[in-house]
Amino acid sequence: MTITKPKLVTIFGGSGFIGRHVVRALTKRGYRVRVAVRHPELAFHLQPLGGVGQIQAVQANLRYRWSVDRAVAGSDHVINLVGLLFESGKQKFSAVHDFGARAVAESARAAGVPLTHMSALGADPHSHSLYASTKGRAEAAVRNVLPEAIIIRPSIVFGPEDNFFNKFGNMARISPVLPLIGGGHTKFQPVYVGDVAEVIARSVDGVLKPGEVYELGGGEVLTFKQCLEAVLRVTGRKRWFVSLPFWVARLQGRLLGYLPKPPLTRDQVVLLQKDNIVSHAAKAENRTLEGLGIQPQTIETILPSYLWRFRVHGQYSSQTPA
Repeated sequence: MTITKPKLVTIFGGSGFIGRHVVRALTKRGYRVRVAVRHPELAFHLQPLGGVGQIQAVQANLRYRWSVDRAVAGSDHVINLVGLLFESGKQKFSAVHDFGARAVAESARAAGVPLTHMSALGADPHSHSLYASTKGRAEAAVRNVLPEAIIIRPSIVFGPEDNFFNKFGNMARISPVLPLIGGGHTKFQPVYVGDVAEVIARSVDGVLKPGEVYELGGGEVLTFKQCLEAVLRVTGRKRWFVSLPFWVARLQGRLLGYLPKPPLTRDQVVLLQKDNIVSHAAKAENRTLEGLGIQPQTIETILPSYLWRFRVHGQYSSQTPA
């Protein structure tokens, strides 16, 4: 009797915030997972998410094609989640987003396996933001190399280890004021990390249409100010809002960008000058969470589960602080 092994899925960047949830979604389905990361020893925290031998960590660096090919070898599906929030040392947007995405796509094509590539809403090769422009070039490279690849574009992703609501929750804990960059009018559509992981897992299941671009946003469109108000509401804090013109924020971002882990960069300020919401075209063509039959989780439901550590004496109010 022939024993058929479960599918093997290689995930580049599988040890990160979104990667952890994707690994969980895949192992629950019974898939074997190979996590390709620069430092495999930092992926040990993923082991409890699967059974014995179900998760394997291997070394890979998108700047070295041979390591990418080695990680892809023997896989049945490839997922690329690698992305940067800011540049540091040799980790440049162009190297990781653009060159790296092409390397993964070429490796998947050579191996004859499907690819799911995670991009971001706002990806545009002509953007003035390095992040958005390299994300856009990455999409173009992936489409050129592997036209049937599935591309996922989420808005800002929230969840226990996110870099958005946690950042401002911590800022509200130590600062009497919160900055409203550009007046706080920029629109977002925060999407829960578990919902993003579910869509990516469905791409492995074969449910998603090859060659499509899916735009993922939550059920609410919120301004930057409303996002900060939600943080204050959940943590029970009252803070002053200070409007910060974009040109001032760019200057601050330029200076803060020299820090090892900058809280704000000039490029991030440029990103904030454009809304980050799902397009009308994606909605019309059902290339969204709702179009896939997924009811988006709301920030009101999820934020209290991890912003509790920033609360004032454990207080929580459903009313927006004055």
